[in-house]
Amino acid sequence: MRKLVIAAAAAAATLAGGVFAAESYPSKPIRFVVPFAPGGSTDLLARFLAQHLAAPLGQTLVVDNRAGAGGVVGAEITARAPADGYTIMLGSGGPLTINPNIRSKVPYDTLRDFEPITMATVSPFTLVVHPSSSAKSVKELIALARANPGKLNFGSAGNGSVGHFSTEQFMALTGTKLLHVPYKGAGPAVTDLLGGRLNLMFENLPTILPHVRSGKLRMLAVGTRERSVLAPEFPTIAEEGVPGYDSATVFGVLAPAKTPPAVIAQLNREMVKILQSAEGKSALAARGLQAVGSTPQQYRAQIGDEFTRYGRIAQSAGIRLD
Repeated sequence: MRKLVIAAAAAAATLAGGVFAAESYPSKPIRFVVPFAPGGSTDLLARFLAQHLAAPLGQTLVVDNRAGAGGVVGAEITARAPADGYTIMLGSGGPLTINPNIRSKVPYDTLRDFEPITMATVSPFTLVVHPSSSAKSVKELIALARANPGKLNFGSAGNGSVGHFSTEQFMALTGTKLLHVPYKGAGPAVTDLLGGRLNLMFENLPTILPHVRSGKLRMLAVGTRERSVLAPEFPTIAEEGVPGYDSATVFGVLAPAKTPPAVIAQLNREMVKILQSAEGKSALAARGLQAVGSTPQQYRAQIGDEFTRYGRIAQSAGIRLD
C-alpha cells in the first residue's frame, strides 16, 4: 500500500511539473530562425509573426537570419537546437523538401528532425509569358511548345529552385520540352523576361503580379490546386487542362523534433489567431501572401506530400546539385 501511495505521489509530482512547465512557457526570449538573408519573403513573414506574437506570448521573438546552402544552414541549426520551444524556424520548400531530394548529404532528416507547428501562408507559382508571345492561354502555350520542342526557353532562380521544379513538373505532365536558363536568383530572370529575352517563366505570385497588373507580363494561370484569393480572375493550370499540377511556395513554422506537445499547441494556437484574423489576412495579402493557419498535423501532411512529389520530379528530371 505504501508503495502505491509513493508511486501515486511521484506521478502527481511529475504531472504537476509538466503542467507548471507548460504554464510557465515562455519564460525567456524565443529565437526565430530564418534560413535566408534579410529582406526576402521568408524574412518579412518571420518578422511579421515575431512582432505580433510578442504580446500574447509575453516574450520577445528574436529573428535570427542564418542564410547558406539554400536554407540548409538555418535548418540544421534548428534541427540540432534543444527541443524546449525556445528555437523555432520559418520553413519553406528549399530547405525542407527540395534540398534533401537533390543533395547527397543534408545534415538533417526533414520528416524526422522537425516538429511542425503551423502552415503560415501559401503563395502560388504562376505561369507567365512575355506579352509578345502568341500564347494567350495554357492550352495555346502547350501547343506552341509541342510544335517547337526545345526552342522555347524559361528562366528560373537557379538549378533546383522551386521555379525549376515547377517547370519540370509542367513539362512532365504536358509532354513538352523547354530550354532551361538558370539564373542566380529570380530577380535577374524576371528582368530578362520583361526584356523579352525569355519566353516564359514560373515564378511566385508576389513577384509577378505587379508586372501583370501593369501589362508588362501576361499571366496564363496559377499553379495551386485552387484559384488564388489574391488574383481570383486567373484560372489554375489544372483547370486549363493539366490535371494534377500543383506548385506553390508554402511557408510554415517548425520546432526541433520532440518539442513538448503543450508548447507546440500553445504556439499553434497563438499563430493561428494572428494568421486567421482580419488584420493578419489583410496585412499578409498586401505582401502577396495568402494566410492559412493550419493544425500541426495538416502542415506535417503537406510537407510529406511535397517531399514525395519533389522527389519524383528530381529523379525523373535528373536534378542534382552535387
